[in-house]
Amino acid sequence: MKKNILLVLVALLAVVPSSFAQKKSAKSKSKDNTVVLYITRHGKTILNTMDRVQGWADTPLTPAGVEVAEYLGAGLKAEGIDFKAAYSSDLGRARQTARIVLDAKGQTNLKLNEVPQIRETNFGSYEGEYNTRMWNDAALYLHYKSYKEMMVELEKDPTTLKDMVDSFKALETLGIGESYDEVKARGQKAIREIAEKEAANGGGNILMVGHGMSIGIFLSDLDSYGKKPDAGHMGNAAVCKVIYKDGKFTLESFGDLSYVEKGKANSGK
Repeated sequence: MKKNILLVLVALLAVVPSSFAQKKSAKSKSKDNTVVLYITRHGKTILNTMDRVQGWADTPLTPAGVEVAEYLGAGLKAEGIDFKAAYSSDLGRARQTARIVLDAKGQTNLKLNEVPQIRETNFGSYEGEYNTRMWNDAALYLHYKSYKEMMVELEKDPTTLKDMVDSFKALETLGIGESYDEVKARGQKAIREIAEKEAANGGGNILMVGHGMSIGIFLSDLDSYGKKPDAGHMGNAAVCKVIYKDGKFTLESFGDLSYVEKGKANSGK
């Protein structure tokens, strides 16, 4: 009798760890580390309003820029989107926008992490110059008849932006301008590092505030399945939604202003 009881106990002890391991394995398999990046352009600034080149040069948001950032925060809140972490370029206009967005949606205590690598393109001696001057110079350098002709070509084929950015670097006189590939390399490295870090922390929604041209460059071929941005220009406070899962990026939307529009509608303005 005692021998039979002992055999039963041994059998139970053999089964329990196996069952526990199976439950633990099933739990780990069901764990979702998906990271959802809401990559946003800053609000409108003084240099934006003056139509001047603004890369590493920096100016604060205008009242309209503050307002659009508030609308974005309100729209994200209305959609029930809460952020586990927040990042911005270390330039003031991006930091200011990120803080306004977080405050407007009620996440006033969420720490903001500054990342220099997601700055705008450095335009060298063109910084602070009128945009038309820089783009006209690029058009002549690339043998277009006019700035307008070059813009038409850009709308038809967004990949021509690479030649234009590279021409800015070739033409600026301080020797500090950046090429398209230099901007892409630093930004994509930073985005991947952020995504991997947040995936390791369990995933979730992540806010990232950057700059119009560089965001387009970062996302130009980041999508693991070949999807590219479907627009050449990002409005102020527009959002690009990027999913990171199992080591791969998927671009879900580019230059989306629906959150801003929802926030504005809810404000009654």
